[in-house]
Amino acid sequence: MSPQHAASDTVAQSILRDVRTRGYAVVPPSGLAALCGGVPGDFEILRPGWERLPPDDYLKDGGRYRRRRHSCFVVDGEGIVQAPHRAHWQSLDYNALHGGMHRWFEPIAPAAIAQPVWPRLLLALGGLCSAMKGAQPWYVEAHQFRIDTGDGIGRPTPEGAHRDGVDFVAVILVGREGIKGGETRVFEADGPNGQRFTLAEPWSLLLLDDQRVIHESTPIQPLDPAIGGHRDTLVLTYRAKAFQGED
Repeated sequence: MSPQHAASDTVAQSILRDVRTRGYAVVPPSGLAALCGGVPGDFEILRPGWERLPPDDYLKDGGRYRRRRHSCFVVDGEGIVQAPHRAHWQSLDYNALHGGMHRWFEPIAPAAIAQPVWPRLLLALGGLCSAMKGAQPWYVEAHQFRIDTGDGIGRPTPEGAHRDGVDFVAVILVGREGIKGGETRVFEADGPNGQRFTLAEPWSLLLLDDQRVIHESTPIQPLDPAIGGHRDTLVLTYRAKAFQGED
């Protein structure tokens, strides 16, 4: 086994242990890069995509603080197929604020999906999902988010603490600029325990077992209101059997 494969396996086993034990894992940038067979700098080629996100026009609180793109994929073993562009749909059971409606967002730019690190990332996370729930196709929804402080405050999770209605959720911090807040909170879905922490390093990963935990991120505020700031994330949800709304 090559040193690169050995490092990937070591990181994967650590992540699997944490998710199985407590329902989530927090992985530093070096760990995510090792899992994908590279170095943290490999992800930087994706960063420009967050500078060209259209506004989210579906916010029911009237806010203008969220921009996003959305694309779907099917990950099956070592293969990835991009699904035809489709609406993002969630049940009201999982998203009382924005559930029950078809939300059409612009797709992720082809230039980002064409980068070699993109399939490596989706496949690596798919491998973890299969290790926990058996080898099978995974229906992946990818969301690029930018939450900004143009309204004075930005809400990463306006729906509050929630589950996503999938099997696993991967939240990858792309960057934080000129903000305070944005604390992540993870709670047992059927118990009293919870943890609070802030993802601060670009390309760090939070992997959640969506069946076992609920999660939220607190609002962000600008360090300097005259300049403003933002928080960028890539959220990848993995679901067995079908995309939400298809089963």
